[in-house]
Amino acid sequence: MKYIFTPERKLTLFQPDSLLPAQFFAALKQKAQANGERRLMVAILVDAVECFQKHLGATDGRGRQLSTEAERWFLSDDSSWPFSFVNICEALDIHPPFLRRGLLRWKAQQVAQRQIASSRAATKTVRDAERRTPHGH
Repeated sequence: MKYIFTPERKLTLFQPDSLLPAQFFAALKQKAQANGERRLMVAILVDAVECFQKHLGATDGRGRQLSTEAERWFLSDDSSWPFSFVNICEALDIHPPFLRRGLLRWKAQQVAQRQIASSRAATKTVRDAERRTPHGH
């Protein structure tokens, strides 16, 4: 299984409101129950995605490092070591470029949402300052 399909056979892994990451990983974990090596691979993949998502935009050094390292790991095509992103994905029947695209799409959406929120906050600050400033001065 390289992709997850709904009964209508539509791709759902990264479509909004169709499949939560927790649901995706729960399915992977169920599939991995029979084999310790597969469980370890699922745990590594889940941890990397969680670090990437949880710490994206972190202001502390450790959080930034965790997010950056996770992103570097899943962007790498290095398959020379057993627990590389590519090898883990292939062992779990996940198409690596598909998962990468989904993670990068998620990141782009998060960055865009943060920029919008930041822009709105800046506009509000300017408006509030204008209201407090006496006119004509």
